[in-house]
Amino acid sequence: MTTVKTLPARADAPKAQTWDIEALYVTPGEWDAEADRLPAAIDALGAHAGHLGDSPAALLGYLTQADEVQLRVQRLLSYASMSASVDGRDAVAAARRDRATGLSARLGSAVAFAQPELLALPDTTLDTWLARPDFAAQRVRLERVRRNRPHVRSAEVEALLGAVQAPFASERGIHPALANMDLRFGSAGGEEITQGNVDRLTSASDRDVRREAWEHYADAHLAVKHAQAAMYATNVRQSAFLAQARQYPDAITASLAPDAIPVGVVTTLLDTYRANTPTWHRYWRVRREWLNLPELREYDVKAALVPTRAVSYEQAVEWIAQGMAPLGEAYVQDMRQGLTTERWVDYVENAGKRQGAYSNGGGRVKPFIFMTWNGTMNSYSTLAHEIGHSMHSLLSTRAHPYSVPRYTLFHAEVASNFNQAMVRQHLLAQARAAGDTEFEVQIIEEALSNFHRYFFIMPTLAAFELECYRRIEAGGTLSAPDLTQLTADLLAQGYGDGVTMDRDRSGIMWAQFSTHLYANFYAYQYATGISAAHQLLEQFASDPETARTTYLRFLESGGSSDPIDALKEAGVDMLSPEPVQATFRTLAGYVDRLEELLTQRRG
Repeated sequence: MTTVKTLPARADAPKAQTWDIEALYVTPGEWDAEADRLPAAIDALGAHAGHLGDSPAALLGYLTQADEVQLRVQRLLSYASMSASVDGRDAVAAARRDRATGLSARLGSAVAFAQPELLALPDTTLDTWLARPDFAAQRVRLERVRRNRPHVRSAEVEALLGAVQAPFASERGIHPALANMDLRFGSAGGEEITQGNVDRLTSASDRDVRREAWEHYADAHLAVKHAQAAMYATNVRQSAFLAQARQYPDAITASLAPDAIPVGVVTTLLDTYRANTPTWHRYWRVRREWLNLPELREYDVKAALVPTRAVSYEQAVEWIAQGMAPLGEAYVQDMRQGLTTERWVDYVENAGKRQGAYSNGGGRVKPFIFMTWNGTMNSYSTLAHEIGHSMHSLLSTRAHPYSVPRYTLFHAEVASNFNQAMVRQHLLAQARAAGDTEFEVQIIEEALSNFHRYFFIMPTLAAFELECYRRIEAGGTLSAPDLTQLTADLLAQGYGDGVTMDRDRSGIMWAQFSTHLYANFYAYQYATGISAAHQLLEQFASDPETARTTYLRFLESGGSSDPIDALKEAGVDMLSPEPVQATFRTLAGYVDRLEELLTQRRG
């Protein structure tokens, strides 16, 4: 009988490999006490209703009090969501997350009066108040409220829309709970498949292990495809309803408008992606030749081309610190401390830990990072990506008070992908200087794995999402077969003749991204982010000092300007297809180099 390796319980995790969640609340009891206090603080905000226009002091007093309560709720949510992430089987953590979500919705309802009251103020009055020095930190968000005037409804309607946020978020909690708590994926190579190790197992050198892991993971999702489809369809309908309630023409416009992102940014990305899929087709053929396979299957797209070298967490920290040196000593010192002594990162592998990685702003306490360390180049790459987010949070938080909006997701994916690109460039230079072609191939593989996720999977999900909304908004339906067929068709465009597909297992990919799809038009921002990042990196070749100053200014700006404007100021025009085209040229360069090295290997 095969013995299946089991993972340690969360309680047994080494402290050094976990994040310092106690920086938020020393004990769970402190969290409970704060959750008990918050309802009164939230409800007290209602006393300001009908008085925001009384005087500048009245408006400023409300904004200051609302900020304080909002930050308290944010910290409560951070602790609850972080606790649930590290152990999805912890019912107490799940209950705290639900309670925090409910308090957030209560806050939304309590402050629903504010936007209609603000917009009722004459422009001359608001302009006069905004010119006052004591409103300097409030100007950005108040101007954005005014910009959204056509989509803010009456106080009564706003209160109702705020109240439905919690019940409308239910499927966003059910889908991940099903995936992280109830699904069982079997085993591969004598090891239990989990959300935390599935990427490592589908990258194994043993093809049978890769196949088992990929098939079993897909099969588990296929077994509950109808439930997952019903949940996702519900989310799409809810978002379409909210867009209509706020008088937007469609859901994508509603999602992008608050950040002033034209829909054309998304359609240009997808059009440019489709025009460049032959680059991906060529890569799949090169990969098949490297692996010496009669056909490339989807469980082969992550297989190592050369013997893998184990990467320790400590080694990855050194690589990242060395690679980011062009941003200056202060940046590197802050980053190194966060990755080590300040315990920003939770990277231990334990039973119940959910899949994926993220950076959490931590309620302005610490920019925490969630991931699972697998000892591979992909783990190093994930850490480089997430520390880009966390440094973005750190620098923008230092530069602005809480009243200045936080950076958007569009801003965020630039910073994370930039870190990966800069460190990768450093490692490639080192490998080539040493004549270490095996390590060079590993770095290129890491790059292509990253591109596969952000420049192949994410554009595919973005196209999937856009089509799903179009169908619902046209009065159509979304069933499990619909979603699976749509996903398989979109993947086939990117695979071309380079990959032999298993359409059912391929097509269930949509169900494996519950956190991305429920964020509503989020996935495309990975592709725009990686594109902007590579164009920013090019600036360091000609004038590194100016490029460093420009890039750090972009990070520090946070959300003080809209993302399209912030990037244009940094020298990147996301309204043009050029950043996406340029990144495809980078991708093509990696494929060219792999072909050169394959020729040398055969020679």
